Amino acid sequence: MYPDDLKYTSEHEWVRTPGEAESSVRIGITDFAQEQLGDIVYVSLPEVGSEVASGSSVGELESTKSVSDVYAPLSGTVAAVNEALDGTPELINSDPYGEGWLFELVPTDSSSTDDLMDAAAYQASVDS
Repeated sequence: MYPDDLKYTSEHEWVRTPGEAESSVRIGITDFAQEQLGDIVYVSLPEVGSEVASGSSVGELESTKSVSDVYAPLSGTVAAVNEALDGTPELINSDPYGEGWLFELVPTDSSSTDDLMDAAAYQASVDS
Protein backbone atom coordinates (compact mmCIF):
# COMPACT_ATOMS: atom_id res chain seq x y z
CA MET A 1 0.00 0.00 0.00
CA TYR A 2 2.88 2.41 0.79
CA PRO A 3 5.81 2.64 -1.65
CA ASP A 4 8.82 0.62 -0.47
CA ASP A 5 11.36 3.12 -1.86
CA LEU A 6 10.30 5.82 0.63
CA LYS A 7 10.96 6.48 4.31
CA TYR A 8 8.14 7.61 6.61
CA THR A 9 7.51 9.67 9.75
CA SER A 10 4.93 9.29 12.51
CA GLU A 11 3.49 12.63 11.27
CA HIS A 12 2.49 10.85 8.01
CA GLU A 13 5.14 12.37 5.78
CA TRP A 14 7.30 10.52 3.30
CA VAL A 15 10.91 11.15 2.28
CA ARG A 16 12.29 10.03 -1.09
CA THR A 17 16.05 9.58 -0.91
CA PRO A 18 17.77 10.89 -4.04
CA GLY A 19 19.92 9.21 -6.58
CA GLU A 20 23.65 9.32 -5.90
CA ALA A 21 24.21 12.55 -7.88
CA GLU A 22 21.62 14.54 -5.93
CA SER A 23 21.96 15.93 -2.43
CA SER A 24 18.34 16.85 -1.71
CA VAL A 25 15.46 14.68 -0.55
CA ARG A 26 11.85 15.13 -1.68
CA ILE A 27 9.11 15.31 0.96
CA GLY A 28 5.35 14.87 0.80
CA ILE A 29 2.44 13.49 2.80
CA THR A 30 1.21 9.92 2.65
CA ASP A 31 -1.95 8.66 1.01
CA PHE A 32 -3.28 7.96 4.52
CA ALA A 33 -2.70 11.60 5.51
CA GLN A 34 -4.38 13.07 2.44
CA GLU A 35 -7.40 10.77 2.99
CA GLN A 36 -7.68 11.96 6.60
CA LEU A 37 -7.47 15.61 5.55
CA GLY A 38 -10.02 15.44 2.74
CA ASP A 39 -9.95 17.86 -0.19
CA ILE A 40 -6.88 20.10 0.13
CA VAL A 41 -7.66 23.68 -0.92
CA TYR A 42 -4.57 25.66 0.16
CA VAL A 43 -0.90 24.92 0.80
CA SER A 44 1.65 27.02 2.72
CA LEU A 45 5.26 25.83 2.35
CA PRO A 46 8.65 27.00 3.69
CA GLU A 47 10.73 29.53 1.77
CA VAL A 48 13.49 28.21 -0.48
CA GLY A 49 16.81 28.75 1.31
CA SER A 50 15.32 28.62 4.81
CA GLU A 51 16.89 26.42 7.46
CA VAL A 52 14.49 23.99 9.14
CA ALA A 53 14.86 21.76 12.19
CA SER A 54 13.66 18.18 12.32
CA GLY A 55 10.21 18.02 13.90
CA SER A 56 9.49 21.73 13.48
CA SER A 57 6.37 23.02 11.74
CA VAL A 58 7.37 24.39 8.32
CA GLY A 59 4.01 24.96 6.65
CA GLU A 60 0.31 24.17 6.57
CA LEU A 61 -2.17 22.20 4.53
CA GLU A 62 -5.70 23.57 4.57
CA SER A 63 -8.52 21.24 3.63
CA THR A 64 -12.27 21.41 3.62
CA LYS A 65 -12.13 19.69 7.04
CA SER A 66 -9.23 21.34 8.90
CA VAL A 67 -5.81 22.97 8.85
CA SER A 68 -2.83 20.68 9.50
CA ASP A 69 0.81 21.51 10.09
CA VAL A 70 3.54 20.22 7.79
CA TYR A 71 6.61 19.13 9.76
CA ALA A 72 10.21 18.87 8.65
CA PRO A 73 11.16 15.18 8.83
CA LEU A 74 14.86 16.12 8.82
CA SER A 75 16.99 19.16 9.61
CA GLY A 76 18.41 21.00 6.63
CA THR A 77 17.99 23.72 4.02
CA VAL A 78 14.91 24.00 1.81
CA ALA A 79 16.12 23.55 -1.80
CA ALA A 80 12.78 23.73 -3.68
CA VAL A 81 9.03 23.90 -3.18
CA ASN A 82 6.37 22.45 -5.45
CA GLU A 83 5.06 25.64 -7.04
CA ALA A 84 2.39 23.69 -8.94
CA LEU A 85 0.52 23.40 -5.62
CA ASP A 86 -0.15 27.18 -5.61
CA GLY A 87 -2.72 26.76 -8.36
CA THR A 88 -3.62 23.09 -7.95
CA PRO A 89 -3.35 22.02 -4.29
CA GLU A 90 -5.59 19.04 -5.09
CA LEU A 91 -2.52 17.34 -6.65
CA ILE A 92 -1.76 16.25 -3.08
CA ASN A 93 -5.04 14.32 -3.05
CA SER A 94 -4.78 12.87 -6.55
CA ASP A 95 -1.06 11.99 -6.60
CA PRO A 96 0.50 12.22 -3.10
CA TYR A 97 3.67 10.28 -4.08
CA GLY A 98 4.21 11.99 -7.45
CA GLU A 99 3.01 15.41 -8.62
CA GLY A 100 1.69 16.20 -5.11
CA TRP A 101 5.12 16.39 -3.43
CA LEU A 102 5.60 19.36 -1.07
CA PHE A 103 9.25 20.46 -0.88
CA GLU A 104 12.86 19.37 -1.26
CA LEU A 105 15.44 19.61 1.48
CA VAL A 106 19.23 19.29 1.60
CA PRO A 107 19.68 17.42 4.90
CA THR A 108 22.28 18.62 7.39
CA ASP A 109 23.16 14.96 8.00
CA SER A 110 22.64 12.64 5.02
CA SER A 111 22.39 9.59 7.31
CA SER A 112 19.44 11.09 9.21
CA THR A 113 17.01 9.28 6.91
CA ASP A 114 18.18 6.05 8.58
CA ASP A 115 16.10 7.04 11.63
CA LEU A 116 12.84 7.11 9.66
CA MET A 117 10.39 4.21 9.25
CA ASP A 118 10.34 1.89 6.27
CA ALA A 119 7.03 1.08 4.52
CA ALA A 120 6.30 -1.96 6.71
CA ALA A 121 6.89 -0.06 9.94
CA TYR A 122 4.75 2.84 8.73
CA GLN A 123 1.95 0.45 7.72
CA ALA A 124 2.10 -1.10 11.20
CA SER A 125 1.91 2.35 12.84
CA VAL A 126 -1.16 3.28 10.75
CA ASP A 127 -2.84 -0.04 11.57
CA SER A 128 -2.33 0.28 15.33
